[in-house]
Amino acid sequence: MAIMAAAIIPLAGMVGSGLDMSRMYITKTRLQHACDAGALAGRRAMGGGAWDSADDAQAKNFFKANFVTGAYGTQSLDYRYSENAGKVSGTASAVVPMTLMKVLGINTQTLSVACNAEMKLPNSDVMFVLDTTGSMNCVAGNANCTNNNGVPAAGSKIDGLKIAVKCFYQIVAQLDITDTTCPSGEPTGGTGGQVQVRFGFMPYSSNVNVGKLLPSSYFANSWNYQSRTRNGNNTAWSDYQTAYTRSSRDANCPNYITSTEEYRNGSKVRDGSTYYCQYDYRFNGPEWRYESTSINYSALKNGEGWNASFTLPINDDGSQKTISWDGCIEERPTVRTTDYDPIPNSPPSNKAWDLDIDLVPTSSETKSLWYPALPQVIFYRNVLTNLNQATDNTRTISANRYYNGSGAACPTEARKLQVWSNSDTFKDYVNGLEASGNTYHDIGILWGARFMSPDGIFKASNAKTPAGGTIQRHMIFMTDGDSTSNPCDYNAYGVPFWDKRQTTSVGNAADCGKNSDDLIDQINLRLEALCTAVKNKGITLWVVSYGGGLSSDTEKRLAACSSPADATTATHYFAPKQPSDLSVAFAAIANNISQLRITG
Repeated sequence: MAIMAAAIIPLAGMVGSGLDMSRMYITKTRLQHACDAGALAGRRAMGGGAWDSADDAQAKNFFKANFVTGAYGTQSLDYRYSENAGKVSGTASAVVPMTLMKVLGINTQTLSVACNAEMKLPNSDVMFVLDTTGSMNCVAGNANCTNNNGVPAAGSKIDGLKIAVKCFYQIVAQLDITDTTCPSGEPTGGTGGQVQVRFGFMPYSSNVNVGKLLPSSYFANSWNYQSRTRNGNNTAWSDYQTAYTRSSRDANCPNYITSTEEYRNGSKVRDGSTYYCQYDYRFNGPEWRYESTSINYSALKNGEGWNASFTLPINDDGSQKTISWDGCIEERPTVRTTDYDPIPNSPPSNKAWDLDIDLVPTSSETKSLWYPALPQVIFYRNVLTNLNQATDNTRTISANRYYNGSGAACPTEARKLQVWSNSDTFKDYVNGLEASGNTYHDIGILWGARFMSPDGIFKASNAKTPAGGTIQRHMIFMTDGDSTSNPCDYNAYGVPFWDKRQTTSVGNAADCGKNSDDLIDQINLRLEALCTAVKNKGITLWVVSYGGGLSSDTEKRLAACSSPADATTATHYFAPKQPSDLSVAFAAIANNISQLRITG
C-alpha cells in the first residue's frame, strides 16, 4: 500500500504529461497553420507593392480566422507580421495551461512558431510583343486620329502602355521604377539569386528592328530592291513639271534654257503680298532605269558585326549616296497562298521560309537568310496601269527623279531576353518607345517567337538557365488596332505593289495609299497560323486588345490567339479600353505569372 501510494504521484505526472503533450502538439500545429495562413494572405494582399497597414490587417484577420482567442484553453495569444524585401514574416505565441502536469510543478508552457511567405517565380522569360503603330499616339476612343502628326497626345495610348509595362516589371522583378507610381505600390529587394527572370521586347509596326542584334552571317550579301540604276552614261531631258521662282510685282517672267535646265511659259502669280514666276520646268540629267535591281550591300558587314552605312551611285546627279541602315529587315521568301493550316513546309518550291520560327540561317541555304530593309534605295517609278494586266510596268527608263521616301516605319530596336537588374535601364528603354507606321501583326508575333524560342537562333541562351534549370515562357502580345496594309508601303516583304511576294492581288496604281483587303487577309491568316505555332511551342500567350474600336472579327481572332492552345474560352485574353484599364490587365498577368508559396 505504501509503495502504491508513493507511485501514484509520478504515475499521474506521466499520464498527465502524455495528455498535456497531446494538447500542446495540437495547439502548436494549429498555431503554425494560422501563422502560415496569415503570412500567405498578407503577401497575397501586398501583391507587387509595398507592405502597409491594410496588408498587415489582412494577415491578422486570416490568423484570427484559423486560431480564435482562447482556443484549446490558451492564454496570452500574440501574433505579429512584418515584411522585408518582399518576404512577409510572422511570429505567433500562446501560453498553454497544464492540467495533470501541475502535480510535477509545471503550470504552463509557452509555444512559439514562425512563418513566412514570399512571391516566388519559377525561372521565367517574358517577351513583350508591342504594337507601336501610329495610332498609339492617339487617345483611346478617338476614331478620327491615325497618328496625331507623329506626336503622342496628352493621355495617349503609348503613354499608357509605358506605365503598364513599367508597373508589370515592378510586380515581377520586385524592383522600383522611380518615374512611375503604380497602384500596387513601390517594391524593393528584387527576386533574389535563386531564380532567373528575363524580359525581352519586340516593338512592331510594318516591320521589326532586329537586324543589328543578329550576326551578319545570317544575312545575304545582296538582294533585289525596287530601286534605280543609271542607264549607261546616258543623259536626257525630264518631263515638264511646275516650278516657281521669287519675283517682284513689276518684274517680267522670262523664259530661258541652258544645257541642264529649261524654264518656259513663265507667268506671274501672287500669294498674298508675295509674287512668283510660275514655269513649266524640266532638267537634263542622268537617265535612270527604275526596276527591281540587285544591290550588293556587303559593305555593311564588319565580321559578324555591322558598319553604319555603305554607298551607291544613285544621287540625282549620279554621284555616290550614303545608305544607312537602322536595323529593320526584309523577310525570307514566302509562298502565295491562303491556306496556312498547316504552314506550308515543303522545300524548296512550296515552303513558307519566312514563317519557320526555328530555322537557323546558313550560307549553304540562301533561302534561310534575311536581308536589310533599305528605304533610302527604294524609288517609286512611274506606274499607270494595273500590274495584273498584260502591260509591262516592271521597268521605267526616264531622266525623271521619281519618288524616294517610301512609307517605311522602323520601330524602336528590339531587345533580346535579358535580366534587367537595373530598373533605370528598363525604364529608359520603355520610355524610348515611339509610335509610327501601319499594323502588321504577323511580323511582330513571328519575331517575338524567334527571340524567345528554346529551339531557334537563340537556343544557346533560351533552352535552359546557365545552371541547367527549366524555364517558363510567356509572350504578351498587345495591339490597339485592326491589321492595316498599304500596297505601296515598304515593309518586311518589300513594296507589295511591285514585289507581290504575299499575293499578286495588289490593285491599281490609284490604290496606293489605301488599305488593301487582300494584303490584310494575308496578315490575319499568318497571324492565326503563328498564334498556333507559338502555343505549340509551350509558350503561354497572353493577348491584350487595347483601346477599343477594333472590329468584332479582330476581337474574335485575338481572343482565339490567346492560350491555352485548345481554348474554348479566352482565359488569357484582355480587352482594356483605357490606359488605366491596361495597367490593371498587365498587373493581372504579372500576378498570375508570379507564384505564391510558403517558405521557411
